[in-house]
Amino acid sequence: MKVCAIVPTYRHWQALPRIVAGLRAAGLAVYIIDDGNDEPAAAAIAALDDPQNAVAVHRLAVNQGKGTAVIEGFRLAWNAGYSHAVQIDADGQHDLAALPALLELAKRHQQALITGQPRYDASIPVGRKIGRWVTHVWVWIETLSLQITDSMCGFRVYPLAAVQTLLDQEDVGRRMEFDTEIMVRLFWRGTSVAHVPVDVVYPADNTSNFDLWRDNLRISWMHTRLVTGMLRRLVTRPAGTTSHWANLTERGTYWGLVFCTMAYRLFGRRACLTVMAPIVLWFFLAGRPQREASRTFLSRVFGRPATRLECFRHFMSFAARALDTFIAWTGGISQAAVEVTSPGVLQSAMNNRRGAVVVVAHLGNVDLARAVLDDATRARLTVLVHNRHAANYNRILRRFRPEAALNLLQVSEIGPATAIDLKERTERGEWIVIAGDRTPVGSSGRVSRVPFLGAPALFSQGPWILASLLDCPIYLLFCLKDGKNWRLTMEPFAERIDLPRRYRDRALQDYTARYGARLEDYARQSPFQWYNFFDFWAD
Repeated sequence: MKVCAIVPTYRHWQALPRIVAGLRAAGLAVYIIDDGNDEPAAAAIAALDDPQNAVAVHRLAVNQGKGTAVIEGFRLAWNAGYSHAVQIDADGQHDLAALPALLELAKRHQQALITGQPRYDASIPVGRKIGRWVTHVWVWIETLSLQITDSMCGFRVYPLAAVQTLLDQEDVGRRMEFDTEIMVRLFWRGTSVAHVPVDVVYPADNTSNFDLWRDNLRISWMHTRLVTGMLRRLVTRPAGTTSHWANLTERGTYWGLVFCTMAYRLFGRRACLTVMAPIVLWFFLAGRPQREASRTFLSRVFGRPATRLECFRHFMSFAARALDTFIAWTGGISQAAVEVTSPGVLQSAMNNRRGAVVVVAHLGNVDLARAVLDDATRARLTVLVHNRHAANYNRILRRFRPEAALNLLQVSEIGPATAIDLKERTERGEWIVIAGDRTPVGSSGRVSRVPFLGAPALFSQGPWILASLLDCPIYLLFCLKDGKNWRLTMEPFAERIDLPRRYRDRALQDYTARYGARLEDYARQSPFQWYNFFDFWAD
């Protein structure tokens, strides 16, 4: 690790001798970038040039902005063989006593961007304080993270390899927006950010280079670019994906889900949905396959072409479902909010020492019901999941409630070993939860084509084959939102699944058709709670 220092300066020179002395005392070579200063500043800055003492002054003929000056310093440092560069402003606001801590942290985390975390005294102007807070909020949105707690501090240590790669491939703002934009773009590329507390003062005779109108306009345009970039990153979809549900990219990324959860905790559910609406709108406009799937489904339910507004409402319902699940897992929704419409069936199943297969669907919010269950009942559930498709969703659930991941069994195909494991579970009285509205991930062909909303659709035979192998009862479970609360319905499907060898295909067709008819009834009751955003009637 080889470190130097870069000091961009424009109209600030009085504090430079003290700053240079502090940097040299730490053993750092210093590059001072004169950003087109007029006299007397130009002469005072030029007088600091001292190659024998590892202090070099480089002058830009005309003022080009802080970003340009710092980038020029990066170029000089990189060409000279330095791996890291300390950037510090020339106005003397930052306490150099924090430099050893910055360098020590950079030494321990050489791939990270180490930045100051300002601690202001009473000298900070109120307007500047408010402006910084606004930028902080925008950065949290742009990164979908709270990891960057301050993006405006001009005292930091850059890893130059990551910086040079970024600057070779992307344009970064060259004036007052530079500090924030380069940090966000580095963060997007995987550069972690660490903070060190730094005392910051505003000297009484300090000269501000901030142009109220021009720089505010530049900063606003910067945030527009970054938010657009964030949305584009969320909806980017690999080329060559197919229409099978398992091949559709999981469009809610980890940090997107973190952001939704963060917004809920800060503002509450209604405000969070308001904040989410523009993001959902972007998904709606950019996600043509999902939008067309929504239109096809709703049109079949309504018996007429669905409108764009209805399709957008469908998307918003899905966003609300994800949010409600997080609220439930973090204790914000109580068991009283879920009304059990078939208490006798549920109680009978709970009292039965035999296990069971419970078939659910991507309709309504069964995850919420699982979240509000008592611990004893939840412990009886083994949920079969295709985790590749929902890795980020499950990851964020585990972050807030570790028990959210208990008894999740990742499967793409149920082979002999898995079947034996599931048999042992049902013998212990567990319930095996499996989705009945998704076709198998593998190409085993274990599907039946049955009527669904007026046209044949493929359904998996897996739930009925599994229940037959396990020789246990099978139930259907739905949890649908009704106003501010939810209705949980558990209905018996069969005491046992009988698949006689001679009539096996016919029996599977009959069981699948029965399920398709029940799913259609519930889907017609709550069409906007249907969350299969792919062509459900495709081969």
